[in-house]
Amino acid sequence: MHPDAPEVRKALAVKLVYQGYLYDEIQIILEVSRGSITGWKQAYEQNGIDGLRQNYKGRKSYLNKEQLQEVLSWLQQKDCWELGELEYKLAFDYDVVYESKQSYYDLFEKAGISWKKTTALNPKADENAVAAKKKRLKHSWQTTVKK
Repeated sequence: MHPDAPEVRKALAVKLVYQGYLYDEIQIILEVSRGSITGWKQAYEQNGIDGLRQNYKGRKSYLNKEQLQEVLSWLQQKDCWELGELEYKLAFDYDVVYESKQSYYDLFEKAGISWKKTTALNPKADENAVAAKKKRLKHSWQTTVKK
C-alpha cells in the first residue's frame, strides 16, 4: 500500500524529532504547526507507525458551549500564549482541529487576548527626531574615532 502525502509528512516530522531537529526547524521545513508535530510524535509513541496513518473518520470541528467556556477560562489564566499550544489543547483535549488559523485567533479574541502583527517600520516614528538622533550618533562616533 502506497502512503499518502500527509502520512509521509507525519512520518518525516517524527523522524526529524528523533534525529534531534528543533520543533521550530521542523515547522519551517514541513510548514506545519508545533501542535501537529507534538501530536504526531505522541501518536507514533502510542501506536507505532499505525498512529501516523490517515484516519478518515474525521474530527468534529467545533466546541460545545461548556468546552468553549473551559478553553476561554484556560486562556485567561495563562501568562503567555502560543498558537501551537492552543492547537494542541483543542486537538487532544477536545478532539477539535480547525481548518483555518483564524478560528484559533477568534478564540484568543473571545478570551480578551489581543495580539498585533509586527511591522518593519514604526508607524508612530517622528522622522525629524530620528534624523536628529542619527546626526548626534554620527557626531559621537566621529569624535570617538578621532581620539
